[in-house]
Amino acid sequence: MFRIPGQIGKDVCDPSAGPSRRDVLRVGGAGMLGMSLGTMFQAKALAEEKKESGAPGWGKAKSIIMVYLQGGPSHLDLWDPKENVPDNVRSSFKSIPTKIPGINFTEVLPNLAKINDKFTMIRSMSYTPNGLFNHTAAIYQMMTGYTTDKVSPSGQLEPPSPKDFPNFGANLVKMRPMEEPMLPFVMLPRPLQESNVVGKGGSAGFLGKSYDPYTLYPGGDDMDMAKMARIKIDDLQLRPDVFSLRLKRRASLRTAINAQMPTIDKAVENYSLDEYYDRALNLIVSGRAREAFALEQESDKTREAYGKNTFGDSCLLARRLVEAGTRVVEVIWPKVANSDNHSWDTHKDLTKRIKNQGGPMLDNGLSTLISDLDDRGLLDETLVVAVGEFGRSPQKGVSTSGNGNSADGRDHWPYCYTSVIAGAGIKQGYVHGKSDKTGSAPTEDPVHPGELLATIYHAFGIDSETMVMNHLNQPRELVKEKPVLELFS
Repeated sequence: MFRIPGQIGKDVCDPSAGPSRRDVLRVGGAGMLGMSLGTMFQAKALAEEKKESGAPGWGKAKSIIMVYLQGGPSHLDLWDPKENVPDNVRSSFKSIPTKIPGINFTEVLPNLAKINDKFTMIRSMSYTPNGLFNHTAAIYQMMTGYTTDKVSPSGQLEPPSPKDFPNFGANLVKMRPMEEPMLPFVMLPRPLQESNVVGKGGSAGFLGKSYDPYTLYPGGDDMDMAKMARIKIDDLQLRPDVFSLRLKRRASLRTAINAQMPTIDKAVENYSLDEYYDRALNLIVSGRAREAFALEQESDKTREAYGKNTFGDSCLLARRLVEAGTRVVEVIWPKVANSDNHSWDTHKDLTKRIKNQGGPMLDNGLSTLISDLDDRGLLDETLVVAVGEFGRSPQKGVSTSGNGNSADGRDHWPYCYTSVIAGAGIKQGYVHGKSDKTGSAPTEDPVHPGELLATIYHAFGIDSETMVMNHLNQPRELVKEKPVLELFS
């Protein structure tokens, strides 16, 4: 007799995972009323879906591109400049008008200023940190919706763990599985990173490795702006001597062998081995993923518009991936969070780094991505979110995180910053929330990072309070916050 042990806690409220004694006690009363644990969760899910389905924006999104600005860009020096403030608060950059009357950006973002009638700005992103002044813990919160118990006074975390809460992208592809033979979840061009903590908040965590992103991290230094031209996708390639027909014949042989082994098939039927095998086979045979990565198919004009650099190429690849059917693409800013040069972590040399490095890359890449998606009719069903883990301090040269800052540098500031969100039913030409006269705190409609994640789930038709089972088989909400429905038209 074969005995295949189940993997407890690896599914979304999965009744097959087997209730613990605590679960039995918890739902004992419901059981006496004729409801099992599974039917109780199912009833709750149906009730929530019915409740939410009529809400603005519910289920509009089929895909998402998260442009993650790790490092924490300065809202005051990009899209929330302030006038009539002290010199050590005022940006070095001039303010310029945008398509929305009365809303200014700095001169660093001329292209985004021309298209901000296509997206919503949230000028009131805000949270009060609990050991979250530094990058890794704040990144983990933004990507998972949760903080962690193990945070040092500096905000550093332990390395990634199978016990971690899942990245929101893993939850999305779990709950909205692919219908096409395409990569469901892609992260590029580098991992989330602060110092030697790499990838925290970027994995499927307790959902299991099958929901981890396909990572596209080309070799080369972060300052190598041409490295996306050298991407390798060997695991998506057919060997020259293995044609599609031959590969499918091998699959047929495998099926024939399995037919002679009913006992083993029955023992593993709950593991969906055929489903996973067929999914991988179809992905390779179809060639759709390989085609999506072929940047050389784009015109020089398009390549130049996005910017021929790591960030611009990554944004262009993101568009090609969602066009081919990928559900989630996370474009990580191509520099270690706490580093110099192109990093947004501008403790010093802020003016030079934003004007000559990060600013133009962001302006060209993000503006072209949004416009290109719109021109191709993809923006209606593609959510685009651009956000970092925090903003920068209103006052220059002042330490808020224990880091040193020059007179031309700003420290970490989670109390008020800006994010951009577009597509999939999001209002166009809208500014949500407002910061005070120095950009220190919201004066209207503060939005917590968890609320932004809840809004993303809502756009995919997923209730943010949906329960997932963690590694201890304990139910946990996707996030504990509610979506910001005012963002939807």
